[in-house]
Amino acid sequence: MAAKREKSFQFVVIGGGIAGVTCVEELFTQVPSADVALVTAGPHIKAVTNFRQVSRTVEEFDVEERPSRVLQEKFPALTVIHSAVKALHSVETEDGGVFGYEKLCICSGGRPKLLIQDNPYVVGIRDTDSAQEFQKRLSKARRIVVVGNGGIALELVYEVEGCEVIWAVKDKAVGNTFFDAGAAQFLIPSLEAAKPQEAALCKRPRYTTEENSHKHGGWTNPGSALGPDWHQGIVLRGAEQVRQSDTSGECGSCYALHTHLPLFPVSSVGSWPVYIQLTNGKAFGCDVIVSAIGVVPNTHPFLPGNSFALAEDGGLQVNDHMLTSEPDVYAAGDVCTACWEASPLWHQMRLWTQARQMGCYAARCMAAGVLSKAVELDFCFELFSHQTRFFNYKVVLLGKFNAQGLGSDHELLVRCTKGREYVKVVLSGGRMVGAVLIGETDLEETFENLILNQMDLTPYGEELLNPNIDIEDYFD
Repeated sequence: MAAKREKSFQFVVIGGGIAGVTCVEELFTQVPSADVALVTAGPHIKAVTNFRQVSRTVEEFDVEERPSRVLQEKFPALTVIHSAVKALHSVETEDGGVFGYEKLCICSGGRPKLLIQDNPYVVGIRDTDSAQEFQKRLSKARRIVVVGNGGIALELVYEVEGCEVIWAVKDKAVGNTFFDAGAAQFLIPSLEAAKPQEAALCKRPRYTTEENSHKHGGWTNPGSALGPDWHQGIVLRGAEQVRQSDTSGECGSCYALHTHLPLFPVSSVGSWPVYIQLTNGKAFGCDVIVSAIGVVPNTHPFLPGNSFALAEDGGLQVNDHMLTSEPDVYAAGDVCTACWEASPLWHQMRLWTQARQMGCYAARCMAAGVLSKAVELDFCFELFSHQTRFFNYKVVLLGKFNAQGLGSDHELLVRCTKGREYVKVVLSGGRMVGAVLIGETDLEETFENLILNQMDLTPYGEELLNPNIDIEDYFD
């Protein structure tokens, strides 16, 4: 029996994550009388709270998981459709609904890459349900292997307690997605140091679903991506207190670091339920393997029957108005790839910050299309910026913070105070083009201004990072 068209909407947004929810909120700001539908597979959405504009481009915010009814109470005109999307001409959902639209925004996020599919001992962590499933598995684990070198991996190796952690990375330094080798050396001692007492437990409500859509680490209908403080409020503790590690390599009492990715994980009849073989020839047994090797854009439901232009990374190509190659179809967040001529100081990374920025800007572009108004590219795309926390340190990244694309045409200035701060600036042609700030440096606004103004800093040389000079007052 053919599905029945239930309703047409002025705006339809697919995805209840940060990009999708921000898009919905901004649509009602731009067009208060808007007729908006949010299509999301799960009953919960991710909301940005406690937003603070630290500087022109640096943002700080929390992400809270809430029932979708909270969004409906805020915007009574909003229609929330709880179903996964299975096709896209009109929006066709798995429960038989078909919905028309004037403007559509796809904010379906990404799904984790898995080392191997359908293996009960290999898990990915992407949304709340998968994080809670990992918590259950961890509570019975004596040893886990974390594979990957991005944000989730960094947080896991720091937060997990009560079991042995083997960390397998393919790079020479940890966290190379965000840091250089110098910053990695600054952070490594934090893994073996006693953790500070939490100032306060996370008291935000956590919501769970009775049905888990993840089967043996596979990914069918992913929920919304985790927020920046996803590990707060859940217990990441293994089955027992850690004994001195018996693995070889650079090793402390709680973790071993091996700079090689696995060839493949294999089940074994040995004393461990699963063994992982690394490219350095070593094999380790463990209870759980965490695949934290990144995400791929979640485009699958939208490609059949359409002609979306895809980027090399598999994302939906979007122009400088967040429009895909399909008419009246926009995209924002992890599912899309920015394909406009970007500012030399900005690049795309699939982070919470950019999901919020893209969702907000996409809504402004959608509203402008309906209202026949012009809209300019948002200033947030002028300079890359991201603020987060790793190993209990505040971390701010600006511009070409790892000298991306500069080749040998750059110089670095570094200031490091062990256990307190790590400051690195990237200079090209005497002008600051990037910075990494770890710790409470309070330099983000000053360095942001120096990068945006492209002031010639050649006369200052290494004095630029002299700790005895109050650089904030000097340049402000």
